[in-house]
Amino acid sequence: MSSLLDAFSVFHFLRPAWLLLLVPILLLWWSLRRDQRSDAATSGQIAPHLARALAVGDHSRRRFRPIDLIALLLTLLTLGTAGPSWTRLPDPLMAKTTPLVVVLKVSDSMTEKDVPPERLARAKQKVLDLLETRDGAPTALVAYAGSAHRVVPLTEDQDLLRPYLEGLNPEVMPVPGENAATALKLAEQILAKDETPGGILFLLDSLSDGDASALSQRTDTNGLGLLLVAPGNENGGAVSKVRNAKVERVTPDKSDLRALNRYFDSAFRQALASDKNLQWEDRGWWLAWPAALLALLWFRRGWALRGRINPNGAAVKSTGAIVILVLLPFIPDTARAQGSEEAEPTTAGGILGLLLTPDQQGQWFSYRENYRRAAASFLDPYRKGYALYQAGQFEDAANVLAEVNTPEAIFTRAMAMTKTGQYEGAIAAFQQVLQFDPEFPGARENLEITKKILAYMEASRGEEEEKLEQSDEEGEESDFEQEQVPQEQEVAKKDNPVSPDQWMSTLDTGTSEYLKQRFAAEAAGGSGNTNRDDQNSEENRP
Repeated sequence: MSSLLDAFSVFHFLRPAWLLLLVPILLLWWSLRRDQRSDAATSGQIAPHLARALAVGDHSRRRFRPIDLIALLLTLLTLGTAGPSWTRLPDPLMAKTTPLVVVLKVSDSMTEKDVPPERLARAKQKVLDLLETRDGAPTALVAYAGSAHRVVPLTEDQDLLRPYLEGLNPEVMPVPGENAATALKLAEQILAKDETPGGILFLLDSLSDGDASALSQRTDTNGLGLLLVAPGNENGGAVSKVRNAKVERVTPDKSDLRALNRYFDSAFRQALASDKNLQWEDRGWWLAWPAALLALLWFRRGWALRGRINPNGAAVKSTGAIVILVLLPFIPDTARAQGSEEAEPTTAGGILGLLLTPDQQGQWFSYRENYRRAAASFLDPYRKGYALYQAGQFEDAANVLAEVNTPEAIFTRAMAMTKTGQYEGAIAAFQQVLQFDPEFPGARENLEITKKILAYMEASRGEEEEKLEQSDEEGEESDFEQEQVPQEQEVAKKDNPVSPDQWMSTLDTGTSEYLKQRFAAEAAGGSGNTNRDDQNSEENRP
């Protein structure tokens, strides 16, 4: 319910000007809806009382008429064209899902077996199940008892988390006890390095009042979830007192994880909605589906809006004009089939061809940032070349603009030549622009930048040639050294008869000992977080 209220609070239209079409649609519907007379009654050739007696069926009782269908269809298409939106598009360089920091309590109390096989083992299994549901989303792991330590930073590699998760047990923790407050601070520090808003999930069996107060006073930047790994007859201490947190009790199935995932996804979308640097997502296409279902009713007998509703046909023509006007934004712009070289004609091109000139069509597609279609439509060389440049076809743009001798065209041609690596030609073109207009915006700055790029390329080319010469000279000396390597390898084999496979099998691949040493070093060096009571403050004091 809260996610629905959050979406409603930011709901708006991206193109609200299209909502003005609702006025003529409403007027057209009202003018046709109030005229409920039959054809015989409007013809004037039969008396009204005889026309009613001769009519088959009682059409006056039909509450939903064809004109209602058309009005509803046009309303849906108009609302879709206006661009309803309540979510933002994530940055392609950002994570598509919520970055999550899993905070696992690793204390003596987690070894209780009242939650089979034991609390800690069940919590570890829940973490593994969570990783499967997240499908490679960035996840970090933090362990805490009396001190908190980062086990694994944010990573999309699930296989990296598994061995470290398995190696966690109370013996590896340097300070006994429980200190969820410092674990929260460490998790927030991990998420602060990522630009995407994230979530923090605690897996624990209990929480002290002091930790509950610290968790309640956190910032609302990241979502907070708590999975209580304790039997049902325990209330988890102060877990329920944490403010603005999603609390779930561990279940035999994955219903607890699904609830937490929904909560974190909702918090992620809410955080994205508050980021003004991201674009709003256009959800208008959702309304195309109910509109398409309503259009199917036209196949039923008697549901077509026929011209005899209005003998002059004005209403029907007005309806058709509004339908075409509203449907234009929904017509796909892509006209190129995959693997084809020439553009194929589409419905959009046919309609625009009847209403607009080629240059006007090109301008239409330019407004919609479909520069490939714009370049195919433009006849004006400068506009065509500029559209090719915007579409990324720099070489074609330079060739087209070579025929135009205006400062704007020469400047765009110079920029296109820079993109294709023709730096000398671009420098000459920028200089030509400055001859036309010494104050042309951007010409002098781009000229200097292009000169620096050309100088750098020439210097880099010279350095590469020198390195190639040096490598040729060193290659002759390395041939002699390579001949000595096999002899040294034979000596090594005689001194050490153990095979590489046997040597690898003697290594201890467990992570428990490694984590124990690392956590102890962090606690002793101060890089880890010790408990709030500073139990070791006297020992660590110089």
